[in-house]
Amino acid sequence: MSRTFVMCKPDAVERKLVGEIIRRLEESGLSILAAELRTLNPEILAKHYEEHVGKPFYDDLVTFMSRSPAMLMVLEGEGEAFATARALMGATDPAEADAGTIRGDLGSEMPENLIHGSDSEESAEREISIFFPEL
Repeated sequence: MSRTFVMCKPDAVERKLVGEIIRRLEESGLSILAAELRTLNPEILAKHYEEHVGKPFYDDLVTFMSRSPAMLMVLEGEGEAFATARALMGATDPAEADAGTIRGDLGSEMPENLIHGSDSEESAEREISIFFPEL
């Protein structure tokens, strides 16, 4: 079993899509180990998006990600949980995401692409430690 971090971004919460997203994740074989609805502050977002701090789009990203709550989750599954979640999420840009993926079926446009998921086991460990340090 491996763990990964997934976040339903503020646009998913605002559009009332969290239940559908969780249903799809669970149907893919992932289980929720921890979940919390939380409004993110600039300090925690700076840790999460540290590679983007100072880039031209960073301030808009922080504004979007802190405008309303996000659903934060630690998921567990067989094999590489991060790969299962990422395949289900679809391409970053909803316009390029395949039908049957979360972004392909439910997404509208960038940068509001509904969901974030760790892109490796190392990223999952890092992101889990930021949002769920008790795990």
